[in-house]
Amino acid sequence: MRRMGNLYDYFSAPDDPTALAAFGQGIEAAGLPMLPVKGIDPYVQLGQAESLLTGTSYDDVTALPRFNRLLSSPEDESRWLVTLTDGLRDALVAARPGGFTAVAETWSRIEEFGGDAPPHELTDFLNALADLAEEARTHPEPHRLYCLMSL
Repeated sequence: MRRMGNLYDYFSAPDDPTALAAFGQGIEAAGLPMLPVKGIDPYVQLGQAESLLTGTSYDDVTALPRFNRLLSSPEDESRWLVTLTDGLRDALVAARPGGFTAVAETWSRIEEFGGDAPPHELTDFLNALADLAEEARTHPEPHRLYCLMSL
């Protein structure tokens, strides 16, 4: 993505303790699959995409127990680790092979993108995140999705 902003590393891990350990040592050093992006936050922007993908209202998505639950210390000032929902992981996988073109078109118009989100780039991001989700689900014990946010 070309937008400016915070850095977001979306990744999968078998469980919260493993994700938290990867947060400390580095996702790549932990050998976990990762999708780095700029400018697509896991709360408002990805939450809106989850709402579109699942047909669940945004308010109901944000009320889910694993929606952006903070795993790292709240005292950290420049890096945070949050959980993503299993519903998002599963919806990304289920949306294939039809693709994400229609979702990306609607998603690109949310206020939080400020009119600077080309739908084709959002489609590419959703496809890449779906690849990560697919890989997470193919493990004998399905992995979960996480996001490491950095200022």
